[in-house]
Amino acid sequence: MNNYNRRINHIALAIATALTSNIAFAEDAVDSTPAVESKGLERIEVTARRTVENLQTVPLSVTSIGADDIAQNGITDVTNIQQYAVNTTLQVSRGSNSTLTAYIRGIGQQDPLWGYEPGVGVYVDDVYIARPQGGVMEILDVERIEVLRGPQGTLYGKNTIGGAMKYITKKMSGDNTFDVSGTFGNYGLQTYKAAGQLSLLDDKLYIGGAIADVSRDGFGTFINDTDIITLPGISPTPEAEESAGADNYNKDLVAGRFTIEYHATDDLFFRLAYDKTVDDSNAKGGRRLVDSKLIVGLKPYDDVYDSDTSLPTYNKVETSGISLTMDWNLNDKLSFKSVTASREGESYGNIDFDNTVLKSFDVVGVYDDTQFTQEFQLTYVGEAMTAVGGLYYFTGDACGVFDVQLEVLGNLLGAPGLTAESGGCTDTESYSAYGQASFDLADKWSMTLGGRYTEDTKDAEVYKYTFYQTVYPGDYENGDVFPPINPDNKFSGEETWSHFSPRVGVEYQVSEDMMLYASYANGFKSGGYNMRGDLGADPEASTPFDPEIVDTVEIGFKSEPTDDLRINATYFYSDYQDMQVTVQHALSEDNFVARVLNAGQAKIQGVELESIYAATDNLTINMSLGYIDAKFVEFLTADPETGEIVDVADQLDIANTPELTANFGANYTIVADIGDFVFTANASYRSDTQIFETPSLIDEDAYTIVNVGVTYYHADGNWSASLQGRNIFNEQVRIAGYNFTGLGGEDSIIGYYNDPATVAFTVKYEL
Repeated sequence: MNNYNRRINHIALAIATALTSNIAFAEDAVDSTPAVESKGLERIEVTARRTVENLQTVPLSVTSIGADDIAQNGITDVTNIQQYAVNTTLQVSRGSNSTLTAYIRGIGQQDPLWGYEPGVGVYVDDVYIARPQGGVMEILDVERIEVLRGPQGTLYGKNTIGGAMKYITKKMSGDNTFDVSGTFGNYGLQTYKAAGQLSLLDDKLYIGGAIADVSRDGFGTFINDTDIITLPGISPTPEAEESAGADNYNKDLVAGRFTIEYHATDDLFFRLAYDKTVDDSNAKGGRRLVDSKLIVGLKPYDDVYDSDTSLPTYNKVETSGISLTMDWNLNDKLSFKSVTASREGESYGNIDFDNTVLKSFDVVGVYDDTQFTQEFQLTYVGEAMTAVGGLYYFTGDACGVFDVQLEVLGNLLGAPGLTAESGGCTDTESYSAYGQASFDLADKWSMTLGGRYTEDTKDAEVYKYTFYQTVYPGDYENGDVFPPINPDNKFSGEETWSHFSPRVGVEYQVSEDMMLYASYANGFKSGGYNMRGDLGADPEASTPFDPEIVDTVEIGFKSEPTDDLRINATYFYSDYQDMQVTVQHALSEDNFVARVLNAGQAKIQGVELESIYAATDNLTINMSLGYIDAKFVEFLTADPETGEIVDVADQLDIANTPELTANFGANYTIVADIGDFVFTANASYRSDTQIFETPSLIDEDAYTIVNVGVTYYHADGNWSASLQGRNIFNEQVRIAGYNFTGLGGEDSIIGYYNDPATVAFTVKYEL
């Protein structure tokens, strides 16, 4: 067996994960598929605790998926990782193409509005990404993706109370390399990728880059039948006719990355990286789940990907960032790291909330955010102790404006239109200091202690204007429309919060093949201001809401009973306090306003069981199972009839958190003279899922997604090809939606769906 074939056989053995993931793989910076000649499980390395460690010795729940495994399983963007990580939800947010909704162990953030913080932290090469816009990242130049479950407040800071997702790009090897690939599939899919690196000074200076161009026709169409019967005095918009026949759920994206690495000495390393993504995919239309109130005979379309809109289909999201990383080995035990980074994002979106050709409930929004981060980190690795500590600084501005256009309602009231415009900015400045140490207590006992202190300041400006005309973002600022009827309806505020997040754990190495561990971790999600606050209607609109707090206890084991079998299990219990929830607050018996309050508390517990078995030299089987019991114990809101504050915890459920998630996968390799074939298959199950806390028509029943694939590696080591079928049984699953009744005269109960059955063929050439 030649070395290349041995490498491919190794991939087959590693195709599923060690317990803390159902497919976790080790990677090497130079060669991600080192040779192996017999069955057995490989060492899997992760950086979950900010140092390189064997996954089986890390007392955390971690999923790690490497580049080769991503390719062999047809994973194209980060939302696909959901199928392989238990108790995890990664979905495209409602009405968007690239905004990420992330939940881990029942904790996340449903609302992507600026000024609100996520509950799952997203990191690109140790750089925190503050906003979810652009978070549905295309897989490009990736070494691995790690999913960390549970609060990560000590090492990763605020807004990681559910966990963290780390997107880790490839480091350069120093060799001159180049690869190019093309992918073609149904729905007109065409993806072209190229990546390479060049050594300018041997063992000193390297440059590299990667680019991807992704295009795909829509899964559906904007029907936009304007020859319809509507209520007297209202009619379809001109934009509805112009948008008729446009693609819905299409894709038009370009992403690129450029990197310079300089090895000044054997102990001093610099890396400068720049990335940019431009997504010009059409605005996404949802499927109405109920008949229209304003249009005679308009019923839900049979095809869930067909829709209507009264808006243009133009949509654009741009994100970019630049970072400078320095690694300095001070001696054989002590190292220093600095990460300096700046990122920015801009987006313009059209969302038709009721998906009709009438301007009855349309929202046009503009988002603009910038951030700067600086982290200094000192790491000590000794014989009996490993320690990490550092300082972290974050400053960011998140701004936006969106117009809720209720033209039909305005027409019925005798006005040209009616628009409610909400806008403003939240400026954040955050400082923190952290440290964590793991040290031996005795032969088999070890302990982990850590903590992080954070001070967070937010400065907010919020306004809400009302216009008796149809207004778009910027119209009033540019003087293109009449002034609002309430130009003084705005407020500003500033608030500072501080918090200490401790972590303590104990580990017991029962034997070389089994470790038991128990830990307590605390995390918090930053407070803020209600960016939809209406000071004219609510005198307390400017009152900030406080941070969320989560305390989690985790007990687990990691084991390898034989060389061919790995079994890991975790039990966790979380006390989720001061949940930030939007409630209807009574100002009087018949007057209610939306407020964001710390009105919720939940208890969340669950089990995660995962295993991998190398049955033969050629066959690997993996399995994972996650169970969550997540319940509100308090949820305060106003009774719609009496206005009294009541506890409705027993009427609600945690959103985006199915009780049961499971995955079963297999990988089989055939070694032949002409090359090697790697066959993969997996089935991913999710039980009933409630999209919002309140039960509604958009909730989704249990479902199973099945994916299959085969990858061929030519014997010369340069050519490869892959055929991937995803969701082969065409399960149509609601993953997001809106649930509004009567607003703008229409019921807006709308569902957004996953990708249908897709087939993609990729051919790749590597030098």
